[in-house]
Amino acid sequence: MYDKSLPDVTFHTRVRDESIGGTNPFRWEDKTTADFFAGKRVVLFSLPGAFTPTCSTYQLPDFEKLYPEFKAEGIDEIYCVAVNDTFVMNA
Repeated sequence: MYDKSLPDVTFHTRVRDESIGGTNPFRWEDKTTADFFAGKRVVLFSLPGAFTPTCSTYQLPDFEKLYPEFKAEGIDEIYCVAVNDTFVMNA
């Protein structure tokens, strides 16, 4: 079993907020490593970019398909990090 602690960092995230209205109902919200990972067993993986053929066809579907098996092994969450702007990630 691989066990690695993450550094304590702040992530500048975009969060949907319907009270804003319009075509871009998002606001900035700072989240920390603890907000996402504290007290959880998490699988964290990254992709070189959203919607690339390899990522979308081979990598993401397997994580989704195997999610019940990860849960059975005590994994609480699976997080994916990709390097794209918010517009691409929202698509």
